[in-house]
Amino acid sequence: MKKPPLKVILAAPRGFCAGVDRAIKIVEMAIEKWGAPVYVRHEIVHNKYVVDDLRAKGAVFVEELEDCPDDRPVIFSAHGVPKAVPAEAARREMVFVDATCPLVSKVHIEAERHHDAGLQIIMIGHEGHPETVGTMGQLPEGEVLLVETEADVGGVAVRDVAKLAFVTQTTLSVDDTAGIVAALQARFPKIVGPHKEDICYATTNRQEAVKAMAGRVDAMLVVGAPNSSNSQRLVEVGSNAGCGYSQLVQRAANIDWRALEGINSIGITAGASAPELLVQEVIDALGARYELDIEVLETAKENVEFKVPRVLRTPA
Repeated sequence: MKKPPLKVILAAPRGFCAGVDRAIKIVEMAIEKWGAPVYVRHEIVHNKYVVDDLRAKGAVFVEELEDCPDDRPVIFSAHGVPKAVPAEAARREMVFVDATCPLVSKVHIEAERHHDAGLQIIMIGHEGHPETVGTMGQLPEGEVLLVETEADVGGVAVRDVAKLAFVTQTTLSVDDTAGIVAALQARFPKIVGPHKEDICYATTNRQEAVKAMAGRVDAMLVVGAPNSSNSQRLVEVGSNAGCGYSQLVQRAANIDWRALEGINSIGITAGASAPELLVQEVIDALGARYELDIEVLETAKENVEFKVPRVLRTPA
C-alpha cells in the first residue's frame, strides 16, 4: 500500500545547547575520574532519556544534598542551586562539581551585583522551577521577588520603587517576557534591566526557528520533556505563531497519531535538553507511515561551547 506524502520541516537550530552538552560531559567525566556511583542533585538536565542513560553509567540522581553520602562526589545540575547548597557541601567536606550553565551563572552574578548596589530584585520566572529557586537562593530572603505574569506585576510589593532591578529565568518565552518587562517598566520607571538579555541564546534561537516554520505546517512536534521549561515554551510559541496543532513528545512512542490524521505538513523541533537521536527516532516513526519530503529550515548558526570545570580536565 502506497504511503501518503508528508512534508517535514526540520527546525535548525534544535536540540542540545552548549550548557546541556557541558553538563552531561561533566557527569560522564566525573564517573570516569572517580568511578561509580557519582551523585547528581536534581536531574542534570530535564530529559528522561539523558537521565536514564547517565544512571546506567553510574550516576545516582537525588533531590537534596542530604540524600548524598559524604564520601562520594556530587554534581549540581545545569539549572543552578541556591548558595546554601555548595556551602553545605563544603561544610561536609564533600567533593562537588558545579554543572550550572554559565549563562545561568551570569544571571546569578548579575543579581549579586544589583544587591551589592542596594537594589531589590524582581525575578521573572516560573515558581518552583530549579533555575528560579537557584537564582532566588543567591541572595537573602526577601531580596528577590518573583513575578510569573504581567498580572503579577501589579501586586508585587517592593521596598523602594526607585531602587529596583530585574532578572529573568533563561528559558522563558521571549514574547511573554517582553510583555512582563514592559509592565515592570511602566510601573517602576527607574527599574534597572540586565546589560544583555537574560534569556539565553539557545532559547531565543529555538523559538525564532519555530516562529519561522509555524505558518508553513499543519502540525508541529516538539521533542522534549514535560518538565523542560524551554520545550514547553516551544509548544506555546508554535501555537501562538500560527501552527494549528503543537504536540510535546518525549519519544516517538508518545506521538498522538489520531491528532495528526489528515495533515499534509509537519514541523519538528527539539528542546535544548533533547538529544538528536530522539529527533531521528520521531522522523523514522513518521517515515514508517508517510512518504517524507524533508526540508531543513535554518534560522541561525550556533558555535557556542563552554569549558568543563578545571577539576575534571586533564592538565595539558
